[in-house]
Amino acid sequence: MMQNDGNALFGHKLGVVVSGSLTHGIDVKLDGSASVEDMAVGRYVTIKGQKRRFFGMITDVTLGVVDEQINVSPADASDSFLAEVLSGTITFGTLHVLPMLTIGGGVVGVEDAPQPVKTIPSHFSAVEVSSQRDVESVFGKEDDKKFFIGTPLDMEVKICLDLQEFVKRSNGIFGKSGTGKTFLTRMLLIGMLQKSSAVNLVFDMHNEYGWEGRSETGYKVKALKQLFPEKVAVFTLDEESSRRRKVSTDAVVRIGYDEIEPEDIALLRQTLNLTENAVEASYQLARRYGDRKWIQTCLNMENNAETQAILESMNIHEATFRNLRRGLESIKRLAFLTEKNGENAVDRILKYLDSGMNVVLEFGRYTDLTAYILVANLLSRRIYNQYRERTERALGEEAKPPRPLVITIEEAHKFLNPEVANQTIFGTIAREMRKYNVTLLVVDQRPSGIAEEIMSQIGTKITCLLDNEKDIDAVLTGVSGKNELRSVLSRLDAKQQVLIFGHSVPMPVVVRTREYGSAESLKSFSSLGVAEKGKQVEKDIEDLWK
Repeated sequence: MMQNDGNALFGHKLGVVVSGSLTHGIDVKLDGSASVEDMAVGRYVTIKGQKRRFFGMITDVTLGVVDEQINVSPADASDSFLAEVLSGTITFGTLHVLPMLTIGGGVVGVEDAPQPVKTIPSHFSAVEVSSQRDVESVFGKEDDKKFFIGTPLDMEVKICLDLQEFVKRSNGIFGKSGTGKTFLTRMLLIGMLQKSSAVNLVFDMHNEYGWEGRSETGYKVKALKQLFPEKVAVFTLDEESSRRRKVSTDAVVRIGYDEIEPEDIALLRQTLNLTENAVEASYQLARRYGDRKWIQTCLNMENNAETQAILESMNIHEATFRNLRRGLESIKRLAFLTEKNGENAVDRILKYLDSGMNVVLEFGRYTDLTAYILVANLLSRRIYNQYRERTERALGEEAKPPRPLVITIEEAHKFLNPEVANQTIFGTIAREMRKYNVTLLVVDQRPSGIAEEIMSQIGTKITCLLDNEKDIDAVLTGVSGKNELRSVLSRLDAKQQVLIFGHSVPMPVVVRTREYGSAESLKSFSSLGVAEKGKQVEKDIEDLWK
């Protein structure tokens, strides 16, 4: 019997190929010495074909018998000797393996370079647990571009993401509530900060990414600003909340009514309970009074004959106007909104981003969706317009384009659902795939709420446990081997396990994510800074935990 130790299993023969197809995967009959109970969905195996090695993932484990009579009259379970005699001969286990890549053979000069699978191994090819060398040949080793995100199931070898490639497309982090999406997002933000040339703008709905966050059990964990004070700036909509939490902020954001456009109101239709006619009325009012004055004018209108005449001249029904007015009164209660804002928040954020600083915008007590959708959409649209102008100017003048930008949003289905995806700047960014050096990192627990067109454009999907069939279908839309991966995804642990597939990994991979929160783990995340600045930085990190 094998020990339940992934490292001890390297190179251990599990069984042989008995059937299969390129489309549906390979069936492997387990040797009698291999315990079915040691086989786990998501584990990697290597198949030694006659000309090449095949690298694949276990997607199912089944039991079989040679004689069906065994099922009718099973052996005495208390007789261990009889069970051992029958195991591997009359009774056996079967693995279903999905080959993903071939390693070696068939390509001159790049023998060890992983290649897409275009054939299958022959009958009776030996199947082994993948070795560390096999895994590293597929996923590479951690370096100045690759970021260690976790380890495969029952193995200690590092799985790395190529973050230089990661930031070239919009990406997504998905999972049901409580599966650790926030910790995973924070980890990836640290990785991008260290390993890529991109800067990040994070719309931090629950104040988890800037100064510090909390686990579900309540303990505090250091966030980006404390770990990388010279590379992260914290902006806030709620100065009072930041002060109470003793958060060191770099700027306070205020937004004027004159900065809100009808497009921002259209996105808030569901949260403000607006009718389609009310949204259309906002466009009419903006055309009449100008983008800078329409909201204040609307709020100042009195219920009199003059207002009635104005509405009739624009063919706006009185009930429609009242519906729009109620919605505007709702956002008026947000204290960070002012009649006229003297300082342009977009210009200030861009100043930090241009200097290579990552910006986290905390929302303080404004955790309702109205505030989050309004601010994230408004700021992102203006920043994107600036990036588009700069990129086009750079192309025309052969100048340097702006630094790549990743915008992180939570509750992504509110911005990218089928009803509004075509109207929001986030839908535009996802479809354009870094055309103007801007991409998204979307975080969501309801991927089924995101438009299918947008999901198809997401480059890399990092998925924690999902238990809703529609959400699983949405995440796996258009993925090769969808049915097999569905089985893997539905069996993830509720904590610290994710399925990663897409542009920045050579094949789907299940990993146990690296730890985040302890002093030792934060030292490893900050190793780049320690290497650059020496022992003083290491001492500063230790001081955080005294």
